[in-house]
Amino acid sequence: MRDIDVRECAAFGHTPKAALREAILNSDKAWTALVDDRPEAIFGVVVNSALTGQGAPWFLGTDVVWQHARALLVIGPAIVARLHDSSESLAGYVSVENAAAIRMLKRWGFDVGQDRRRIGGVPFYGFERSA
Repeated sequence: MRDIDVRECAAFGHTPKAALREAILNSDKAWTALVDDRPEAIFGVVVNSALTGQGAPWFLGTDVVWQHARALLVIGPAIVARLHDSSESLAGYVSVENAAAIRMLKRWGFDVGQDRRRIGGVPFYGFERSA
């Protein structure tokens, strides 16, 4: 897992393994991204409220997956559409230091806020997108 992803997990009080386990167990949908037949990222969406249609997308990966940013850009819109299958509104937090993820979120149509919120001592930006 990328160092920044490890720091984000720690800010929310989880080890990388515990964060992956919890995210997968609580997700409505989750997928594994393979690079050369090796798992390099796992991502999905946790439905926070089926009643209001709010979900929290998540993406935890290795440095290898980010070496394929062009592929992420291409398949991203289809992935986001699938996330919206279960949640009209998607929202979450991204570390202000996670520049690659912030760029990707913006390219995928998410609004990334500029107000910082400290979680576990780490500054985060909120992000959101509606279908």
